[in-house]
Amino acid sequence: MKAVFGITGWKNCGKTGLVERLVTEIAARGWAVSTVKHAHHAADVDAPGTDSHRHRAAGASEVLLASGARWALMHELRGAAEPGLDALLARLSPVDLVLVEGFKRARHAKIEAHRAAAGQPLIAPGDPTILAVASDTGLPDLDRPVLALDDTAGIADFILDHVGLSRERAG
Repeated sequence: MKAVFGITGWKNCGKTGLVERLVTEIAARGWAVSTVKHAHHAADVDAPGTDSHRHRAAGASEVLLASGARWALMHELRGAAEPGLDALLARLSPVDLVLVEGFKRARHAKIEAHRAAAGQPLIAPGDPTILAVASDTGLPDLDRPVLALDDTAGIADFILDHVGLSRERAG
């Protein structure tokens, strides 16, 4: 894994849409990109009644579901502490860039997604790991760059420049 960069912000501020657009943009430039998404609820990628769900319900620690299109590894915590970002990153296959959505308190470099209509205060002023804010409104008093929330290419340039990857992959 070469680089990790985060997108953070409050609920309904555009994080997921921005990450989705950034993956499309950066992958189109030739870079291999993976994502890590933090969920505050008990997310489940499996459906009750499926064989894999039945394996988990029976007590399996891990269930690996494989098909001709994809595979997914589900790991049950069963009361253990939620793993930190570093432990999760270590489980990923090597890529050029990992975009991390959420994980506000982790110490990696981030851009904050901000929408004025959400009515939430900025996180950036109290967090030096937030290097820029992607916003749908001007923020003239902010002490770091403000990028237009819908300028996906410009935000991708900012991230790639920061992590030391060229704006376009050679070869």
